[in-house]
Amino acid sequence: MTHKTITVGGLSRVEGEGALLVRARDGRIEDLELRIYEPPRFFEALLRGRSYTEPPDITARICGICPVAYQMSACQAIEAACGVEVTGPLRDLRLLLYYGEWIESHTLHVYLLHAPDFLGYDSGIAMAADHRDLVQQGLALKKAGNDLVAAIGGRPIHPVNVRVGGFYRVPSRRELAPAAERLRRAREIALRTVSWVAGFDFPDVEHGYRFLALRHPGEYAILSGALITSDGGSFGVREWPEHVIEEQVPHSTALHARLDGSPGYLVGPMARYSLNSAQLSPLAREAAAAAGLGPACRNPFLSIVVRAVEIVHACDEALRIIDDLAEPDAPYVPVEPRAATGHGASEAPRGTLYHRYRIDADGLIGEADIVPPTSQNQARIEADLRHLIEPRLDLPEEELATLCERAIRNHDPCISCSAHFLHLHVDPR
Repeated sequence: MTHKTITVGGLSRVEGEGALLVRARDGRIEDLELRIYEPPRFFEALLRGRSYTEPPDITARICGICPVAYQMSACQAIEAACGVEVTGPLRDLRLLLYYGEWIESHTLHVYLLHAPDFLGYDSGIAMAADHRDLVQQGLALKKAGNDLVAAIGGRPIHPVNVRVGGFYRVPSRRELAPAAERLRRAREIALRTVSWVAGFDFPDVEHGYRFLALRHPGEYAILSGALITSDGGSFGVREWPEHVIEEQVPHSTALHARLDGSPGYLVGPMARYSLNSAQLSPLAREAAAAAGLGPACRNPFLSIVVRAVEIVHACDEALRIIDDLAEPDAPYVPVEPRAATGHGASEAPRGTLYHRYRIDADGLIGEADIVPPTSQNQARIEADLRHLIEPRLDLPEEELATLCERAIRNHDPCISCSAHFLHLHVDPR
């Protein structure tokens, strides 16, 4: 019998703390665990007993890379519970804020976390020694996203201007003008980015993913919509608990998720693109076609190209919103509490992010549930690894470990987001 064990004690170029263990015998994988060992952070428990106005500020602290995603899903869940819908210019401003986050988050991943894998570097810093101009280009693109978030949210990380019902203060068109000028330059960089990453050497891998993403009738869904799947399923956001069930696994402080009883579905850029590519802006569709992408993408290594296309879309649509924006009559819509449960979902850079809140008549939160993208993707990432490396077990262990890390980074996991709670049962005996 031949045995092989692959261990990666600490995954690099991903957000948070995780490890990988693979055990194989006679050419077959017996054990494969993506181990999330970062301590759970108990955000749902922190929200219980707090005012219905507080989730946008509290949940933003779950992630420093995608705080807007948490704010938007939280706001929409609370507003749904209170029977309020934010529309018109205020919704446009929310979408504009979200586009800023997409630009900065995707750019960070493309240039500093993922591109080094294709160019043979251990880090973005090592890559910068030989490709200084490229890295500076990426930093300029990321800054355009950060500046847009700051212009609307008050600061680039953990924005302070977001509230249930809208914003504390709305920026004027004049205040948004500098952001628009930077976005025009950023759009050109984004187009060059698509061309650059499309020229990488991609492994010939394709998986039969079951995708899940939002779909909106009038736009490439990011802020709202109904849930659809690649096998023809669809359901409303309020029906999420009937379709997505989380369960704890021994090797992770983050939960795994099942969709309609089946594990291993995928959310994120490839899911969005494969389900909604026809709704990208015309410029982004042209960029995708020039990069060789079809209407769907099932090669996880090509996810870097999909993210680059989404950056083009975000820059393009953000400019359209700024050009067409009408100033709202008020910075927010009044939201009065009532005893109800509300559900909200939006498309974070890494995938569908769901929030649910039960509030009482006084506006106090009795129950909170947050399902981040990375916890949904964990089982699918493990399946990717199994399919990728089992035919390649004859490779040296160091080479296999590197390939495993690359496969994990394809999905840009945000481990800290996923490890936010843990079910605990205390036996009274």
